[in-house]
Amino acid sequence: QDMGAAGLTSSSAEMASKAGSGVEMNLDLVPQRETGMSAYEMMLSESQERMLLVVKKGREDEIKAIFDKYDLDAVAIGRVTDDKMLRLLHKGQVVAEVPADALAEDAPVYHKPSAEPAYYAQFQAIENTEPAVTDYKETLIALLKAPTIASKEWVYDQYDYQVRTSTVVKPGSDAAVIRVRGTNKGLAMTTDCNSRYIYLDPEVGGAIAVAEAARNIVATGGTPLAITDCLNFGNPEKPEIFWQIEKSADGISAACTALNAPVIGGNVSLYNERSGEAVYPTPTIGMVGLIEDLAHVTTQDVKAAGDLVFVIGETKTEFGGSELQKLLNNGVISGKAPAIDLEVEATRQQALLKAIKAGLVQSAHDVAEGGLAVAIAETTFGAKGLGVDVTLTGSATTALFSESQSRFVVTVKEENAAAFVEIMKDAQKIGVVTNDALVKINGDKGVLVEGTVEEFRSNWKGAIPCLLNSEA
Repeated sequence: QDMGAAGLTSSSAEMASKAGSGVEMNLDLVPQRETGMSAYEMMLSESQERMLLVVKKGREDEIKAIFDKYDLDAVAIGRVTDDKMLRLLHKGQVVAEVPADALAEDAPVYHKPSAEPAYYAQFQAIENTEPAVTDYKETLIALLKAPTIASKEWVYDQYDYQVRTSTVVKPGSDAAVIRVRGTNKGLAMTTDCNSRYIYLDPEVGGAIAVAEAARNIVATGGTPLAITDCLNFGNPEKPEIFWQIEKSADGISAACTALNAPVIGGNVSLYNERSGEAVYPTPTIGMVGLIEDLAHVTTQDVKAAGDLVFVIGETKTEFGGSELQKLLNNGVISGKAPAIDLEVEATRQQALLKAIKAGLVQSAHDVAEGGLAVAIAETTFGAKGLGVDVTLTGSATTALFSESQSRFVVTVKEENAAAFVEIMKDAQKIGVVTNDALVKINGDKGVLVEGTVEEFRSNWKGAIPCLLNSEA
């Protein structure tokens, strides 16, 4: 078990209690970064990157050899007992002896008051309507410059993402990928959370956070395995805030169950307020997935002129909490969060992963903040000399900028299109990859957006450095 809050105390007591066993630990054997630490300090220290393992007796050297390979400490500090006690030895004395259940199962449970905030019912009563947009191209550029959409390269370029030379896909695509050395497998990793959705509807927003993280993993060619979460909320002693926590946990749980990705760890940060106003509820989801064969690795960039562009999923008039709503309303959001059907989500993810593993997919990218127009533009940013020419149907603003869930943009070789559609039943062909380095999006009545890839990419890539410089 990983060591989070209360360090060795919680991990040891919880493991023993869950098993109906006890545990005895000699704290003299615990690796320490400084001398003279008391038993109290060692048991409650929250030093990071630590885990507590229980190893079958006689196989200790096998475990130690694995950790030695990576220059990591792995030390036997105790044993499992059958007396259901947590017993601590330090400097030859028993310094603590407590029933493990007293620190875990029998710990007090607090039921905080919970109340639905008044704004929730008001937002739920608002009908989904389409915002008024006059210049689609300028709107797309403005969305690409939004900090939540713009390139995060300014951040990740400050770190060594090639450490140990295991990086297969660097940060910046849907998910980063590292190889598992000695195998042909990889691990895909991503983080996600749209706090505006969760403010509008915590349960739906919580489910969307998990589902979008899973879409990022699947679009990269991986099978979602598990999540960790970082639950950031305001003051839980306020009933409305505690309601947000409860409902978002319900949504996260439902999505994890539907997508077979359990929560295996996490942390909580509460009382995040300024001048009495809470931050948007932000349960950030970190997800890891398994890529069974590195040949399945897929990125969001289009690959070759002549490839066909498909969109997977339906687009509806859903703008509550969207980037477009935020842009047009000076940051104010309202209405309902986009709906999500977790059964549909799971089915689409499984079908797309099947198509990727069958070698039918050239590129894949999930549709998220900013809608389909943003996703289409982003697929060209890492492709040298290539562009896209697509045609969308229906109301232009909705087709371009709606944030309906469970959607992907995918490119497929023309000769693989029939086989792809056979697997991906709800995929619609919308265009083709071109060799003119242009982004062209047509609608029912003609061209909606047209410009060079470089024009869109430069605005997307330079937005955060410009924002930081303007506030310096």
